[in-house]
Amino acid sequence: MPEFLDLHSKASKALRAAAETAVRRHGLHLGQDHLLAVLWRQDGRTPGEVAAALNVTTPNVVKAATRMTTAGLLTRRRDNRDNRLVRLWLTDAGRALQAPIERERRLLEEQVTADLTEAEREHLLNALRKIHGAATALLDPPSNAAPSSPAAY
Repeated sequence: MPEFLDLHSKASKALRAAAETAVRRHGLHLGQDHLLAVLWRQDGRTPGEVAAALNVTTPNVVKAATRMTTAGLLTRRRDNRDNRLVRLWLTDAGRALQAPIERERRLLEEQVTADLTEAEREHLLNALRKIHGAATALLDPPSNAAPSSPAAY
């Protein structure tokens, strides 16, 4: 396996496990913190809007929202103007998690980048933005591009 992909995979797994531990302290499963973050920025979004913001499927958001509704973090209500739409709204308990979850994420980021200089952190963030853009582009190739042949690799 190429070195970058190997290191990325190892780092991603370790970060995911550390993040899972952090959000579990607050009664969440990993990913639910991201759903909450979308609603902290703009409450009352539809599951489809949340899914688009997180680059996941709407059924995944609906499943997580069901669990989070049961846990008392969200409520579902019909849209006032279009009764076909359901909107997700934070409860007081869901809003109250914003400060502690953001604190957990900040602490985790500080811990994993503690050995980096400020310049190294900036370079890392810039490189990750570029890598994310390139990887995202691979998922959604332009419609006018010719399909690539497996033989070309």
